[in-house]
Amino acid sequence: MKPVILAGGTGSRLWPKSRAALPKQFLSLTSDESMLQETLSRLDGTGAEQPILICNEAHRFLVAEQLRQLDAKHGGIMLEPVGRNTAPAIALAALHATQNGEDPVLLVLAADHLIKQRDAFHAAITKAEALATEGHLVTFGIVPDQPHTGYGYIQSGAELDGGFAVKEFVEKPDEATARQYVDSGKYYWNSGMFMFKASRYLEELEKFNPEILAVCKKAIASESTDLDFIRVDADIFATCPDDSIDYAVMEKTQHAAMVPLDAGWSDVGSWSSLWETAENKDEQGNVVVGDAILEGVSNSYINAEDRMVSVIGLDDVVVVETKDAVMVAHKDKVQDIKKVVSKLKAEKRPEFEFHREVFRPWGSYDSIDNGDRFQVKRITVKPGEKLSVQMHHHRAEHWIVVSGTANVTIGEKTQLLTENESVYIPIGDVHALENPGKIPLELIEVQSGAYLGEDDIVRFSDRYGRVAK
Repeated sequence: MKPVILAGGTGSRLWPKSRAALPKQFLSLTSDESMLQETLSRLDGTGAEQPILICNEAHRFLVAEQLRQLDAKHGGIMLEPVGRNTAPAIALAALHATQNGEDPVLLVLAADHLIKQRDAFHAAITKAEALATEGHLVTFGIVPDQPHTGYGYIQSGAELDGGFAVKEFVEKPDEATARQYVDSGKYYWNSGMFMFKASRYLEELEKFNPEILAVCKKAIASESTDLDFIRVDADIFATCPDDSIDYAVMEKTQHAAMVPLDAGWSDVGSWSSLWETAENKDEQGNVVVGDAILEGVSNSYINAEDRMVSVIGLDDVVVVETKDAVMVAHKDKVQDIKKVVSKLKAEKRPEFEFHREVFRPWGSYDSIDNGDRFQVKRITVKPGEKLSVQMHHHRAEHWIVVSGTANVTIGEKTQLLTENESVYIPIGDVHALENPGKIPLELIEVQSGAYLGEDDIVRFSDRYGRVAK
C-alpha cells in the first residue's frame, strides 16, 4: 500500500491563520504537529510504503521542511505547476507509481483532515485494502453524528466483505434532507479519502475522462527531478481539465465501494469545526488557544497568536488574532470568511497571501515595521543555509547582526560579521548572505527606497532552484 497525500489547497475558510502562502495543512491547529505532519504520523503502524506527496509549486519547501522535522522518508514530492483539482493530481501519482511496472494499492488522503482515533482508522484501512485488491474503488464513508449540511453524502448499497457497494453519491443537502439521511442509517458523509489499485483508477479514468488521463500522460512523460521534487511539464499540465475525483470517476464507475469510518473525523473546514471537535472546552463551553481573558463568554472559540485578547459578554463567537490581522465572527457565519478573503485578493492586500512572518527554505523573515520608503525586517537564517545571490533595482539594505555569524558578499568582497556589526548594500549591488555557523543567524534588515516589494529581486544563483531558466 502506497499512500498519496494531497497537500494542495488554500484553506481560505481558516483565514487569518491560513493564507495562500501558508495554508491550513501546514499549520498546527489541533496538536503540536501541523496537519500534514499529523497525516504522516497517522500512517505509523499500517505497514505502508513511503508516501507520494502532491503539492503546489509555491509550497514545496514547506512540505520538505515539515518532512525533515519528522525525519519522515517519502517516495517523492510531486509539484503541480497549476491547480487542476484532485482527479488529475491522483492521476499523476498513479502514473508515477506504475512507471517501473509496479501496481500498488494507493491510499489517497488529504493532508488537512483530523482523525482522532488512530486504531479505528487503521482497521478501516485494512478492510479497504482487501476490497481494493479485488478491484474495487473504495471510498471511506464517515458515520454521521449529526445532520450536517456541509458535506456530501454516500448512500450504502449491497453489503460487501468489510464494507458496502456505493448506491449513490449525493450533493450537500438542506437540513431536513440531511436529517432524513442520518435517521435512515444508510447514508455516510463523503470523506474525500480513497483506496484503489493504481491501474484500476487509471482504467476507470480512461473510461470516463480520457482527456484528463491523456494530458497527464503527456505531462509526466518529461518528468524531471529537482532536489526532492518531481516536476512535470507545466505547459502541458495547464491544459488539463479541472475536475475532482468524485465527478470524474467515483460517481460514474460501477465498481465504487465504501468502508464505514467512525474515528473522530473532521475535515476542519471552518473555525466552528475546530470548536466542535475540541476536547478542552471550559465550563462555559469555550475553547481558548493562547493568551486570552474572557468575561461573560460562552460556547466560543478564541485563538490568540501574538497578543493578549480579551472578549467580554459574547456567546457563540470566533475570535482569531495573528500578528497582522484580527477576525471576529459569529460561529454560524464563519463560512462567510471566504467573502473577506475574496475582497483581500481583489484589493491585492498582502494579508491575502502572506503572514507578517514569511518562511523560506533558508529560514524566515518577519516584517516588524514599515512606512513611506522604508521597511524593517527581522531575518533568521538557519545554520549552513544561504540566501540567493541577488540584487535590487529600487532599494538599498542595511544589515545589523543581532546574534550568530554572517558571511556577507557584496560585489567581489566577502566579509564575516558577528554580533553588533553591520553592513550597507547600495542599490544595484550584487550581494549574498550565508550563515556559516552552528546556531541560527539573527539580523535586522532596514530597507529604504522607492519600491520595497518582494518582486524587486533579480537572482543570479540559488541553491534552492529559484533562478528563472
